[in-house]
Amino acid sequence: MVEKKKPGFETLAKASWVPQEKLLPVKKKKGSFFIGLPREISLQENRITLTPDAVALLVNNGHQVWVETKAGSGSKFSDQQYSEAGATIVYSPQEVYKADVILKIEPPTLDEIELMRPGQTLISALQLGHLQGEYIQALMRKKVTALAFEFIEDKAGGMPIIRAMSEIAGSTVMLIAAEYLSTAYNGKGIILGGITGVPPTKVVIIGAGTVAEYSARAALGMGAEVQIFDNHLYKLRRIKHLLGQQVYTSTIDTLTLSETLKTADVVIGALRAERGRARVVITEEMVSRMKPDSLIIDLSIDQGGCVETSEITTLDKPVFRKYDVIHYCVPNVASRVAHTATTALSNIFTPTILRAAEEGGMEQMIFSHKWFMKGVYTYRGSLTNEFIARRFGLKHKNIELLFAARL
Repeated sequence: MVEKKKPGFETLAKASWVPQEKLLPVKKKKGSFFIGLPREISLQENRITLTPDAVALLVNNGHQVWVETKAGSGSKFSDQQYSEAGATIVYSPQEVYKADVILKIEPPTLDEIELMRPGQTLISALQLGHLQGEYIQALMRKKVTALAFEFIEDKAGGMPIIRAMSEIAGSTVMLIAAEYLSTAYNGKGIILGGITGVPPTKVVIIGAGTVAEYSARAALGMGAEVQIFDNHLYKLRRIKHLLGQQVYTSTIDTLTLSETLKTADVVIGALRAERGRARVVITEEMVSRMKPDSLIIDLSIDQGGCVETSEITTLDKPVFRKYDVIHYCVPNVASRVAHTATTALSNIFTPTILRAAEEGGMEQMIFSHKWFMKGVYTYRGSLTNEFIARRFGLKHKNIELLFAARL
């Protein structure tokens, strides 16, 4: 008897064969980055450089992102959010510093620099006002290419990160002023601004940059009387134009400023140092003549302060009194609203990273765009910032000559 052949599909079904799943390796794109986001250990730094949404975008574009556990907690972003966005959560600084590109807010400590290796790229703040020579020498010894994000410009010559953080600081400072003018905080017990039949609060702003612009907008919106001092006439003209109002402006004349401070309710120090430490323009004698319970908020404290009586304070203990004048001298005011600040930073860093990937890497980005090159202060063991070199008596090399030698 001839055995009847079973159909092929019946035989296959009885064999119980099922398709086997297999993960295919993801090919890394040319110019893709391995990015590390360390947890900030500096006092009262709550920000992180990238949001989970930004991480998801970078991962979807072929980049690898490692996030140290709890790095986003100060900005109210959880490890789970970063993990779901495609990041790898690591549990020690030693792990996160294995990344090729370290993206952080505060400059790394000397201990953190020891975890780095030659050829890595660091993007963080530099903070010239508190810079130590040992920090620069440690980066040079490790042959790290370091960029200060406060020096990086955009194509129009502006400084996008400084602008964003200044907008936040200027908008936040009036909320701080309202708190410490109130009776609840043992202040003068007055409202910030003015109401019908009551003289308005007098706000004096030192500096006419972005912080001053946003501080003045908020103060004017509340009905306060605003006076702005700066030694650059073009800045004073610009801020009047931006505000669209005839506010009082003056150059920083010692006699005029001293007389103005005697009647001020709130004084905001918003001078930005072009290089190094901020210039002191409000002396201790001027402070001693101010009204009791008046308030000084020195936003220049990050760079040493523009008020002689200023001393760095913390978010836990933000104020002190001298000559019965309340001093608020917390550096990094943007960290008070860390979620907003992180989102603003992320909106700047993310397209920059994507652009650098299109260029073929960080080095190509540095040498293809002068506006990005301006952020570099050490390059593979060489100091490239002339001002820092003069300050610490170190040798430096011109970054553009290094570029020419590369070709």
